Amino acid sequence: MKSPRILVVGPSWVGEIVMAQSLFITLKNAQPDCQIDVLAPSWSLALLERMPQVAKAVAMPLGHGQFGLSDRIRLGRKLRSEAYDQAIVLPNSWKSALIPYFADIPVRTGYIGECRWGLLNDARKLDKNLLTMTVQCFVALGLPGTAQLPPEYPIPALVINRHQQQAVIEKFKLSSHFVGRVSDSVTRQTANPTYQSSTKILALCPGAEYGEAKRWPASHYAQVARDKIADDWQVWLFGSDKDKAVAEQINSEVSGGCVDFTGRTSLAEAVDLLSLVNAVVTNDSGLMHVAAALDKKIIALYGSSDPAFTPPLNAKAHVISLQLDCSPCFKRECPLGHTRCLTEIKPEQVLDVI
Repeated sequence: MKSPRILVVGPSWVGEIVMAQSLFITLKNAQPDCQIDVLAPSWSLALLERMPQVAKAVAMPLGHGQFGLSDRIRLGRKLRSEAYDQAIVLPNSWKSALIPYFADIPVRTGYIGECRWGLLNDARKLDKNLLTMTVQCFVALGLPGTAQLPPEYPIPALVINRHQQQAVIEKFKLSSHFVGRVSDSVTRQTANPTYQSSTKILALCPGAEYGEAKRWPASHYAQVARDKIADDWQVWLFGSDKDKAVAEQINSEVSGGCVDFTGRTSLAEAVDLLSLVNAVVTNDSGLMHVAAALDKKIIALYGSSDPAFTPPLNAKAHVISLQLDCSPCFKRECPLGHTRCLTEIKPEQVLDVI
């Protein structure tokens, strides 16, 4: 009897890709010999490579929001040769179900979403009162339709190779801060950092792709950085090119005392660097979920979003949310113009948790 082959159509956000690992673990627990391939944006391959449950990642040729019907049909037909037994479609959009349909995958599982009857033949109704967390929604699709809900969900755990850590230490000239060497013959993987810093390292993740209503003020981040630098910690700043301005503001307020990685790393390098830190202060963002999956101590700051819906999946995580009457509003910009849900989270609260 051949091993089951499953294609998962992945989401388009960093945090959701991380949470999807809970589904992959669930599938492997139920069918240890199954092969899980994931169709996802090319930028996510660095994350999927660090998930041992994933056999192969297939790069989605279209960007977020692109329809590209002919490209979807072409890729679906190309995937017919893989002879998948099941597809699990995590996004709820109509277009996301097209590739499994044209790949002739016999069982196509997903939520009804945008009226996807026909494209899906194992269509589930999403009960948001029962499945209150994104990770629960994902995991439920890996279970039989008759399974009791809400499901238990395993915690995501990215696996870091010691050579990957060594590579980022050497590339960013951090060797003087770390002790320990790795023999070239060692290839064993470990979820725990191999290297130990001579001082503790705090990572700050001040960005949030969604919008300003999810971003703790730069001045607050700067105060945290200033205090920890005074305590002889290293402070590292993480983010994309879009976060360079806020990182520069934070760093200028501490006289350049932080190591600024914003816009300097690939996602893979950011993951490997985060595996070396001791604690992380972060907005509700993709990097928050990455840090959680690296089993880091996290202080997660929530403003317009709901920590009950997309919390960091990590027992070490400490969520700070003021739970004002006006939040969560799920807006990109504060509709009231004050963003008190974030500005009134004081740096002292974060420092006390650290």
